[in-house]
This record gives sequence, structure tokens and C-alpha cells, in this order.
Amino acid sequence: MNLKEILSISGKPGLYKLISQSRNGVIVESILDGKRFPVIASQNVSTLGDIAIYTYAEEVPLAEVFKTIMEKENSGEALSHKASGNELTDYFLTILPEFDRERVYTSDIKKVLNWYNLLQKNNLLNLEEEAEEVEAAAPEDAESKKDTKEAE
Repeated sequence: MNLKEILSISGKPGLYKLISQSRNGVIVESILDGKRFPVIASQNVSTLGDIAIYTYAEEVPLAEVFKTIMEKENSGEALSHKASGNELTDYFLTILPEFDRERVYTSDIKKVLNWYNLLQKNNLLNLEEEAEEVEAAAPEDAESKKDTKEAE
């Protein structure tokens, strides 16, 4: 499943699949229990495909972080998000050693690990599709930049 179709809703636990759009927002389905409900446009909704983790050099997309966890754990579960803060930080250092410790909090690490484990448990992590989509979009971006420079 595409991470652009997986949503995090502020103030609500878990993750949600995007089902459809309505006039006032979107219809989502909980990954935890399968219940569907509307989310109004005024609620803070983020797609996992748009989330990135701060490092000292750049922002790393969540899909890349998930892929690294998947490789480290041989497609198994990651460390529980209920582990101690020091354990979470040490584990995350093995996943993304250059993460910005001042801007990435323990609560962020907990979310990432919880989301990964939830998606893994429900067989929703297909990061090969994500990589193909990113690679397919890259040549188009290069062409559009080339066209823009030529127009100038």
C-alpha cells in the first residue's frame, strides 16, 4: 500500500486508510478495528508519505526509515514503542544514526516505531512500490527543471 493513502489524525490513536473524499473532508477506515468514519477538513491530518525525519544534513522520508527498519529486522517487528526512552533512542541510532537529537523527540521515535509495527502487523508495508514511485517521479522532475531553465 502506498504511504500516501495511510493517514495519521491528530488527537486520534493509530493509523487510518484513506477510503474516499467527501464534500467536507475525507472518509477513513481505522487500521486497528476497521471502523469507517468521516474526518472533517478542519482536523489536522497527515499522510505518512509526506512525513520525514530530521537529520543534521537533510530530511529523510518516513518510507526510507521504514525500509531501514525492515532490513534490520528481516521484515519482522521493530522494538516496541513502549520501551524506555534510552532504549528507543539507542535503537533509533542504529536505524538513522544522523537523526537530529534536538528536533526528533522520544515521542516522535515512539510514533515511528508504533506506526511501523502496526503497518507490519497488518501487511501494509510494501516499500518496493514506494521506491518505484519515487524513482519514476525523479526523471519527470529532472525534465521539468530542464524545461524551466531552457525557458529562462
